[in-house]
Amino acid sequence: MGLPVYEVDVPIRSITLPGLSGVHVFTGPADSRSAALRIAHEAYAAARAAQEAGLEIPGKRPDGWGARGYRPGWEADWLSATAGRWNNPYSWIRADNDGDFDL
Repeated sequence: MGLPVYEVDVPIRSITLPGLSGVHVFTGPADSRSAALRIAHEAYAAARAAQEAGLEIPGKRPDGWGARGYRPGWEADWLSATAGRWNNPYSWIRADNDGDFDL
């Protein structure tokens, strides 16, 4: 069995339109919450760098992580980002916050 899949939620806010906010969501395999945060941040940084250089945003990395887009004019709050095991809404199995599974 491979690594568990994590979801990383990163609060974002518009720097051009005060009051607008949202969440940028990343998912991918990792061995811990801290690894998931680090990998998501790397994927975000690569997407941002590509966009700013006028290049196409890279697709999924070999490890399964990636960013589908980057929003210029939006600031990501990585200090407030959270990570936890991803719950597949189409699965019979649910992961709780402790990483244990319940049927």
